[in-house]
Amino acid sequence: MKRSLPEALIRKIDCLQIPVPDIESGLAFYRDRLGHHLLWRTETSAGLQMPDTDAEIVIQTERQELEANLLVTSADEAASRIVQAGGSVLLQPFDIQIGRCAVVRDPWGNRLVLLDMSKGPLATDTEGNVIGNASPDRKEALP
Repeated sequence: MKRSLPEALIRKIDCLQIPVPDIESGLAFYRDRLGHHLLWRTETSAGLQMPDTDAEIVIQTERQELEANLLVTSADEAASRIVQAGGSVLLQPFDIQIGRCAVVRDPWGNRLVLLDMSKGPLATDTEGNVIGNASPDRKEALP
């Protein structure tokens, strides 16, 4: 008898967040020396393209830990499913610029960062500066 599995919770890797001492030195290394194209930037972080995936390298100055961000359909629902499956919530779902985020732990103590893009991807100007969000269904910036 074949067992029916629930719909997969984690959709894909959204980004790998890498701590750097400051954005300019991070860009000098990852963009200028390693060749990763700048997608977007703020005062505390910058997204860089990896050519064989739409997942990004995000250099950032806010946290000192290397962090993988996993994309889910809904951070709120994902946190609830993690708990129902035997995990725990470290940080309840909260708003971020592109949507919602939750930090959870699986039954073995692994910390997972789950985020959704319910507010839409970042919109940028011609120099990569973040100017808002694009519609979840379109690429234009929302007011």
